[in-house]
Amino acid sequence: MLVLKIPQTAGNPGAVLEVHSPRHFLSAWFARIPVIRVEWLAIIASLFFSLSCNYLFFSAALANRDWSSPSSWLFAAGLFVSITALQATGLLVLLNRWTSKPLLTILFMVTAAAAYYMNKYTVFFNTEMVRNILRTDVKEASELFSFNFLIHILVFGVLPSALVWKLRLRTTPLRRAIPIRLLYIAGAIVVAAGSTMLIFQDFSSLMRNQKEVRFLITPSNYLFSLSRVAAVDTAQAATPRIKISDDAKLAAGWGGRTKPMLFVLVVGETTRAANWGLNGYAHQTTPELSKLDVVNFPHVTSCGTNTEVSVPCMFSIYGRHTYNEAKIRGSESLLHIIDKVGINTVWRDNQSGCKGVCDGLEQQMMDSSKHPTLCDGERCLDEVMLENMDGVIQKAKNGNLFVVMHQLGNHGPAYYRRYPAAMRTFTPTCDTADLSKCTREQIINSYDNGVLYTDHFLAKTIAFLKTQSDSYDTAMLYLSDHGESLGERGIYLHGLPYSIAPKEQTEVPMVMWMSSGFASSFGVNKDCMQRLAGNAVSQDNLFHSILGMLQIESKYYDKSLDMTAGCRI
Repeated sequence: MLVLKIPQTAGNPGAVLEVHSPRHFLSAWFARIPVIRVEWLAIIASLFFSLSCNYLFFSAALANRDWSSPSSWLFAAGLFVSITALQATGLLVLLNRWTSKPLLTILFMVTAAAAYYMNKYTVFFNTEMVRNILRTDVKEASELFSFNFLIHILVFGVLPSALVWKLRLRTTPLRRAIPIRLLYIAGAIVVAAGSTMLIFQDFSSLMRNQKEVRFLITPSNYLFSLSRVAAVDTAQAATPRIKISDDAKLAAGWGGRTKPMLFVLVVGETTRAANWGLNGYAHQTTPELSKLDVVNFPHVTSCGTNTEVSVPCMFSIYGRHTYNEAKIRGSESLLHIIDKVGINTVWRDNQSGCKGVCDGLEQQMMDSSKHPTLCDGERCLDEVMLENMDGVIQKAKNGNLFVVMHQLGNHGPAYYRRYPAAMRTFTPTCDTADLSKCTREQIINSYDNGVLYTDHFLAKTIAFLKTQSDSYDTAMLYLSDHGESLGERGIYLHGLPYSIAPKEQTEVPMVMWMSSGFASSFGVNKDCMQRLAGNAVSQDNLFHSILGMLQIESKYYDKSLDMTAGCRI
């Protein structure tokens, strides 16, 4: 038995605790935890967030400063106090004796998870990233879990939550509680304003020149972005989609066509131009395509750095050059125009959906439980999208068919699961989703094996289209949605704000293949396309190039953005 004597102090008569075991000791200790005001709990929680969850923010904000200068230390201190006071202000508004414990528990758990991935992969929690997370399916999210993640959540999420639940909150009559709370809020605002004014010149320069760093202030970043996403989605749900297909029609050239059309658009996932063999990469990651008569576009940029942005954008009339998220999500897409003119349009998905671009059209989600060799019960290799294509063709009412295949592609971090064993060409590989356990060489090799499998999938798609060329004018266009960082400057995966994203995340491959029948019927000069393929293009060109190439007339068609316009006979 252990005897602890608590000394006598003012207001505390002292006590003797008899502790019979470590468990009894902890119980006795927690029983002595003092009562605390909600206001102080809010301030302590904000201090905890600033100290434990904002390493990336302070690293970015304080980078390249001269630490021999007192002004740098003043700026660091002022920034810390300002951020802490501002977040304390928000907590003082939200917390009361009933909401404090559940809300702080949620904040501790979510913030711990956010900080882990921010520090590990350099994630910025802007609206695009938050929307991407909300649209991520369970299978994709499960690949991000690791033992290190669980330890981080335990230390920075579970432990502080447990301590909060052990606290006793002081109760104050409402008539006194309100003015006291207002006084604390006013004090926090004054402290935040004062510390900001003290460093205003440097602070304003930071916010003006590095706007993206505000999306590193945790938990304010994801809370603000979440509210923005909710507001946009609520407004969009209450407003009908803007129709852009009403005036669309097939051009006169369709009247003399002797065969129906079969066009396959492959929307790639997370393939970057830097590792594309046809672009001259050191690893030959496109051996099968290099033997085929394809047109390779080596200078292509994406609209975004994640699927949730790039896919809606590339199918829209706005694109990156006039980017407007609300209008993009609130309007019909290229696919609605194609379907409107009578071409059967089907979206086949091996990923997480079409992000709204195929709403109201036929969607076919690949079932990971149904194929014994291409699926493992959780994920399917992309070749599964070629299964039963004969049945898809037979269902086309008038024979003309436009099929979008949305790849799982090279989505990280589990690159090793994106290709079959036969494609394990580049070794050694990283055979885990926890990239911290692998060398950069292993990560790149696994990624390149995934690109190699995409090459195989595209070659197999072309082979299928060739089997249909007697009955159809066939063509395929492949375009990746965004790229990927593989450790350059310490950055991994994708999703950085576009304005600061490295080229590895924004430069993507694009390849086109046409049967001779398609080229002749639609008047596309393949030799001309080969000559012009080296020009710089972007995902903004997709909408107008597809309309032009398929001879679909629309008031939204812009010839200057049609990369095939100069090569049509």
